[in-house]
Amino acid sequence: MQRLVLALAFAALSSPALAEYSFDVHNNSDQRIIALEASEDGSSWGEFNIGKGIPSGETMTLTWSEETDESGCEWDFRATFEEGYVSEASTLDFCDGDLQIDFDFE
Repeated sequence: MQRLVLALAFAALSSPALAEYSFDVHNNSDQRIIALEASEDGSSWGEFNIGKGIPSGETMTLTWSEETDESGCEWDFRATFEEGYVSEASTLDFCDGDLQIDFDFE
């Protein structure tokens, strides 16, 4: 099984050329998001480093690593909340202008 490796970092952009690779994750739930995963193919998932997580009601800006420059536009994301609930996958199209994902309980 091919292992998906994502080298991802927080949003401190050092180069304007990388600005197109940042996106926001907003937590609409009443629980902290403790893990965030991404997948280009929907089966192999890689985890973002989100530190201590994303508190309820907060938004975190994340930035892709340059290592993902050759990937496709659409990626699936899912969040794990502090009580163990894992969200359904949400698709983000990096070729589109709206780069925010909102997670809540369904």
